[in-house]
Amino acid sequence: MKGFVHIRIDDRLIHGQVATRWSTGLRVNRIMVIDDAVASNDTEKSILRMAAPAGVNTSILGFDKAVANILNGNYDGQRVMLIVKSPVTLVKMMEAGVELLPVNIGNMSNRPGTTQYKKSVSMTPEEKEAVDTLLKAGIKVTAQMVPDDPEVSIEKFF
Repeated sequence: MKGFVHIRIDDRLIHGQVATRWSTGLRVNRIMVIDDAVASNDTEKSILRMAAPAGVNTSILGFDKAVANILNGNYDGQRVMLIVKSPVTLVKMMEAGVELLPVNIGNMSNRPGTTQYKKSVSMTPEEKEAVDTLLKAGIKVTAQMVPDDPEVSIEKFF
């Protein structure tokens, strides 16, 4: 993942914490969102682009296009923060040949059919299985809301 500096799971995608704390702290020049539904909704894309900080580009892409761009090296020389809503997307990326960086889980809202593991992290059985798959593949997975919080392995909450 040349050009990438951070991977975050956050079902809110681009919002205040990402725009003010993460993107500035990591000195990113691009925020990439991978989500098929959002990528096909012009209104949602516009809202996310407005939430991005000035001077930070956005790529809001469907899964196939995003993976092709990453594998083609389109982000070499940039500082990209990747945001997805679910760890399932990251497992699919790994299966498609993308070598993942460590993963940070910021927020996964409490929804029907989820188990709450941490105040800000609730997962469906499929999402929990995806996190377990990432861990088994040797990918570090942490739970950290903001950069000032300590990095804590998600396994501590299971």
